[in-house]
Amino acid sequence: MSLNIYSIIAIAIAAICTFATRVVPFALFGGRKEVPVVITYLGKVLPPAIIATLIIYCIRNVDFLTYSHGIAEILAIATTAILHIIKKNTLISIGGGTIIYMFLVQYIF
Repeated sequence: MSLNIYSIIAIAIAAICTFATRVVPFALFGGRKEVPVVITYLGKVLPPAIIATLIIYCIRNVDFLTYSHGIAEILAIATTAILHIIKKNTLISIGGGTIIYMFLVQYIF
């Protein structure tokens, strides 16, 4: 098979898996069934826990005792948090933090 066929098959499998992950919750918890308390609890608790884990992951290798002292990382995290508080839009928050971080790393530090 050619590379194009493999690419088409890979895209099709990814599309099917993505569609399935979107459909399954509606199939399990359709309008007639009440969402279990555990699922509701996880829906409230997991997003902040995941964000905290990502922040720790992003700064795990930052050496705060050498030049730049993690200033770019801290400013990018603060920018992301402030944008999210103001705009309440994940894409704007992540995009803004990434742009600030890349600017700081490329041109300042």
